[in-house]
Amino acid sequence: MRILVVDDDRDILQLVTIHLMREGYEVLQAQNGLQALELLEESEVNLAIVDVMMPGMDGFSLTKILTKELDVPVILLTAKGQLSDKEQGFNSGSEDYLVKPFEPKELLFRVAVVLRRYGRSMEDVLKIGNVKINRNDYEVIINDKTILFPLKEFELLVMLATRANKVTTRSFLIEQTWGEFQQGHEMTLNTHMNRIRDRLKRYQATVEIHTIRGIGYKLEAVE
Repeated sequence: MRILVVDDDRDILQLVTIHLMREGYEVLQAQNGLQALELLEESEVNLAIVDVMMPGMDGFSLTKILTKELDVPVILLTAKGQLSDKEQGFNSGSEDYLVKPFEPKELLFRVAVVLRRYGRSMEDVLKIGNVKINRNDYEVIINDKTILFPLKEFELLVMLATRANKVTTRSFLIEQTWGEFQQGHEMTLNTHMNRIRDRLKRYQATVEIHTIRGIGYKLEAVE
């Protein structure tokens, strides 16, 4: 599991990182919102721990982007404990909210809970438009017709469908499908995406895969 920690306080950043790594998590660090978004162009994370009070882009604004555009669950950290601040945090899409100072054990507990909760949200059967994907049987059904996709193409389609209407980065698709990035994977990914698009079009699927230049892909239903 990879966790992104975003905080302009170096001491807090290091403290949280040390405790997460002791629990076996891989950690990415950022000291502001823009740096965090730059990291996410190259790497995918399972969870973000975000400080509210940061210069430039505050934690609420970053959380909206992480949760609504990148589908990353967020735990907010703040020195504020007022009800209005908590309300703003949850309205921005955060999964949880922790007030500083906090016990590292409590943070680790909350991290584990959010990751379990988020993991259970992954459904075995995915539906978007007139396309139904059965993750257990490796079947794609379009207009009640079962289509057999090659395994790699099926895996890529599943990753896009689990994040329907969200951007999925190229680095994440490559990492999850082929493991570590190697020369040639970019071209291979392009080829597979074109084949998936051809199959969806051939069977009149009411979904489209859009290329988000420089970032990745987004699967969306169409009228």
